[in-house]
Amino acid sequence: MAHADAPEKLTSPSIDPDEVEKFSKMAAEWWDPDSKFKPLHKFNPARIGYIRDALIHHFNLTPGAEPLKGLSLLDVGCGGGLISEPMARLGATVTAVDAAEPNIKTAKVHADEQGLAIDYRHGTVEQLLEEGEAQFDVVLNLEVVEHVANPDQFLRDSAALLKPGGVMIIGTINRTSKAFVFAIFGAEWVMRWLPHGTHRFDKLIKPEEIRAALSGEGLDIQTPVGVTYNPLNDEFTITADASVNYMMTAVKA
Repeated sequence: MAHADAPEKLTSPSIDPDEVEKFSKMAAEWWDPDSKFKPLHKFNPARIGYIRDALIHHFNLTPGAEPLKGLSLLDVGCGGGLISEPMARLGATVTAVDAAEPNIKTAKVHADEQGLAIDYRHGTVEQLLEEGEAQFDVVLNLEVVEHVANPDQFLRDSAALLKPGGVMIIGTINRTSKAFVFAIFGAEWVMRWLPHGTHRFDKLIKPEEIRAALSGEGLDIQTPVGVTYNPLNDEFTITADASVNYMMTAVKA
């Protein structure tokens, strides 16, 4: 008989069991900036700035301490909460889901320590749809689509959780030779920022594949922007070069 506290084994079209097991083992390291999640800590400032500015512009919000106040936001594949927490601090009402229960436990403990009210759930996009979950103003899919079993269906299900006029922001790695050199060989083998095998080249997604998956879903899909690493200042910035890491914004009509 399974132990009562054992993580639930979820079955869902978006769940790749090998990927879930991989990140469950690393859950305790999420908030250590020198851990396996070092790259996420490094490019989090660029991602957060891009998301904040995109949402302020789209929803015609007032910049300030909590510019996202009043927005409902879903963080899909939230991991340890590295994006969920900044979004909550910016004023959004945050719901966050992850298929790996240890990640959710880590995220909950850390948010409680910070005094942040975030609705963390062990689950999937499909489960939210099955439960008739209310739609959201914002859906974030950051560094998750390359780890699911059926990216096309996952993206369509995520889009179904958007309110009319809502925004989905997708962040992932392009399937290019340059991305293989920098994001896989460089990050995993040379810099050793990530464990070997964190990313599989064949599971990486091109921007045009995201666009194709979401065609017919009533979304205005914008041109991707790049998230580019500069080794001179050890920082990631938003650029026009989407050949390695990139982000795409899709608006529901």
